[in-house]
Amino acid sequence: MKRRALVLFLASLSATPALAQGISDNSFLVEEAYNQEAGVVQHISNFRRDRAGDWLFTFTQEWPAATQRDQISYTLPLQSGGAGRALGDIVLNYRRQIVGRGEQPVWLAPRLSIVVPTGSTRKGTGLGGPGLQLNLPLSTKLTRAVVTHWNLGATATRANADGTRRTLRSLTAAASAIWLVTPNVNLMLESAWDRTEALDDANVRAAGNHFVLLPGMRAAVNLPSGMQIVPGFGVPIGVGPSRGQRDLFLYLSIEHPFRRAANP
Repeated sequence: MKRRALVLFLASLSATPALAQGISDNSFLVEEAYNQEAGVVQHISNFRRDRAGDWLFTFTQEWPAATQRDQISYTLPLQSGGAGRALGDIVLNYRRQIVGRGEQPVWLAPRLSIVVPTGSTRKGTGLGGPGLQLNLPLSTKLTRAVVTHWNLGATATRANADGTRRTLRSLTAAASAIWLVTPNVNLMLESAWDRTEALDDANVRAAGNHFVLLPGMRAAVNLPSGMQIVPGFGVPIGVGPSRGQRDLFLYLSIEHPFRRAANP
C-alpha cells in the first residue's frame, strides 16, 4: 500500500518548459503548480529502492492541451516485490492552471486523476477497481533563491478483494523548500505524509500513516536545441510512523519543444 500511495503521489509531477536560465520545476515527491507551456513536452522517470531491494519505477509524460492553461498527462508504474515484477495501476491526469502566469510569485493548478485498474491484485500491484484522485498543488516564490511548494490531496478507489468490493480512501499532504544555489543547481528538502486505507485478511478496512523527509539535489543540462535534461537524487527518510525507513530515490527529466509554441 505504501508503494501504491507513492505511485499516486508521483502521478503528475508538473513542470514548466525547458528554460535556458535554469531549473523551474522537477520536484521528486511534491507536485509543483506549473503546467506545461505550449509546445513543450516533458518525460519524467522516477526510481525508488528500499533496503530490502524492492523497487518502484514510474514513467510520467506531460503535454499541454494547446496552451499552458490546460495540461494532460499519464503515469505508468512498474514495481518489484515478493510476487515478482508487475505493472501497477495506470493514472490519467488533467490539470487546470487557475492562478499563475509569467513571473508571478503564486501558482495554483488543481489536478483531477482517474486510476485505471491495470495492476494485479494477486501480486499486490493493484486494488482491482477504478479510482478518482484530486490534488491541490500550490507554488510560491518567497525570494529570488527560495521557492516553496504545498500539496493537499485525496483518493477514493473501489477495491475488489476476492469478489468483495470496498471503497478505500487516502489523504495526502506534502510540502517542500527549494534553494536555488545557482540557476542550474538546486538543493531540496521535501516532506510527504499520507493516511491510506487497505483491506486486512478479513477484508476489513484498516488505515496506516506514513511520513518521510527527503533531502535531495537536482541539476540541469541545457542544450542549444531547447532540450533540458535534469538528473536528481535524494534519500527518503522515514519519520514517526515510518521510522527506520531509508530508501534511495533517483530522478531523470527530459524536456523539449515539440512544435512552435502558440500564444496562450
